[in-house]
Amino acid sequence: MAALAVVLLTGMPGLPAGQEAVAAGTPGTYAFEEGAPRVEGALSTADAVRLEAGRTYRSTLPAGGPVHYRLELDDTSDVYVSATAVPPGGGTAAVVDGVKVSVQDGDGRSCDVNTATFGAAASPHPVAAWAAREISPRRSLCKDAGTYYVAVERADPDGKGASPDAWELELTTVSEPRPAQAGATTPPDAWNSASPEPVAGEARRRAGGAGFAEATPLGEGVWRDDIRPGQTLFYKVPVGWGRQFNATAELGSSSSDGTGFVPAALDLDLYNPVRGHVADVGVGYDGRQKSDSLAPLPPVAYANRHAPTGQVAAMRFAGSYYLVAHLAEKVADDFGDGPVPLTLRVRVSGAAQDGPGYAGEPVPSDVFTEGEEDREAAADGRAAGPGPGDDTAMTALAVGGIGTGSALLVGLGAWTVVARRRAVSLHEEGSSRQGGSRGRP
Repeated sequence: MAALAVVLLTGMPGLPAGQEAVAAGTPGTYAFEEGAPRVEGALSTADAVRLEAGRTYRSTLPAGGPVHYRLELDDTSDVYVSATAVPPGGGTAAVVDGVKVSVQDGDGRSCDVNTATFGAAASPHPVAAWAAREISPRRSLCKDAGTYYVAVERADPDGKGASPDAWELELTTVSEPRPAQAGATTPPDAWNSASPEPVAGEARRRAGGAGFAEATPLGEGVWRDDIRPGQTLFYKVPVGWGRQFNATAELGSSSSDGTGFVPAALDLDLYNPVRGHVADVGVGYDGRQKSDSLAPLPPVAYANRHAPTGQVAAMRFAGSYYLVAHLAEKVADDFGDGPVPLTLRVRVSGAAQDGPGYAGEPVPSDVFTEGEEDREAAADGRAAGPGPGDDTAMTALAVGGIGTGSALLVGLGAWTVVARRRAVSLHEEGSSRQGGSRGRP
C-alpha cells in the first residue's frame, strides 16, 4: 500500500514540477528548476555555449575531462557562476570526488577556481561549487570586458573509486554591479566570533525541498524534519545586511535496534545566495542523538569579500542562504533505511544595516535582497509560491507510508483541501495586486 501511495502522489495532476521527490521522499532525487533549458558543455572553448546572467540551465558532466561554457562580460560587474553536480544515487564515491568550477579569460588565465567534494562520508549527493570574475583593486587579471569561459569538471578527474557515469548539472549565473560609492577595501576587523548558544524551544515541522529551486524557507527557530539514508534536503534562510547566521543540526535517536557508528553520517552545508559554498559540518551517528554546529560566521557585509579566509569572504551578500542536509547511505547498513529525526536550530542575530547601494541592478534583481515576503515565508515555513513546505499532509503520507486504503483516501482528501485552499489564496492575493506591480523588494 505504501508503494501505491507513492505512485498516486507522484502522478497527482497539478503537483508542481520537481516536488515528486518531496512527496515520495525518495533518496538520490534532485528537483531541478522548472523550465530550465538544457545546454551541452563543449569539449573545446571554441564551441562553448553562452550562459546568460540571471538564468538557470541544465547540462551534463562526463566522468573525465572538463566541459566549457561561455560568458560575455562588461567591465563594471562581478559575475558568479555556480555548478550543482547531481551524481546518480546509490553506491559510494571517492572522498575527494565532487565538482570543480573555474572562470578563465580569453588567454586561458584563471580568474577564480573552487572545488566542492562529497566529504568524509563518501556518500554521493548534490554538491555545488562556484567561481567568480571579480573586478577588484587586489586583482590585475580579468578586469576587461570581453569573452570569458567557464570550465566544469569532476574534482577527481581520474575517477578513482567514483562512479564512471555522467552526472547531471544545474548551472546558475549571477551578475552583481559595483557600489554607487567607493567603500571599505578591507574586511571588518572585529565581529562576535564566539559560538552562540543553539536556539531552544518547541520544534515546528517543516519538510525540506529536494533542490535549491525547491528549498523550504526557514526563519529563526527550531525546525523538525525527517531524513532518510541517501536523501538530501534543502532549506533557505533570509539573512539581511549586518545580520549574523548560525545553525545547529541534531540527529535524533534511532527507533531501530541497530548498532554501529557512521562518521560524518550527516553532512550539513551552508551556501550563500549565489550558491557559493560557505561552511559545513559533519555529525557522526551511533543511533543515539548527536548534534554539531557550523563554525561562527561574521555578519553579512559587502566588505567581507576582501577577507583572506574563504568562509568570511563568502558572507558578502544579503539574501537567501541555503542549508543543505545529506544523510549518508551507510546509515542504512546499521540502522535501516527508515527516516532519522532531523532538528535544525537556526539563529539570525545582530542589527540590520544598509547595503552597499549598488550603481545598477543585480541580475536577477532580487538575489541580494531580504524582502518582507521572504521574511514572512521563512517565519511561516512556507514557500513564497506553491512549494514543498505547504503540503504537510501529503509529505507525511509519502514519508511515513500508508497502512490501509482508508488512510490513503483520507490523506489524499487532506491534500486536495490544502491544494484548493492554496489556489483560492493565491487567486485572492493576485486580485488584490492588480493595478500596480509588486515584486520582491
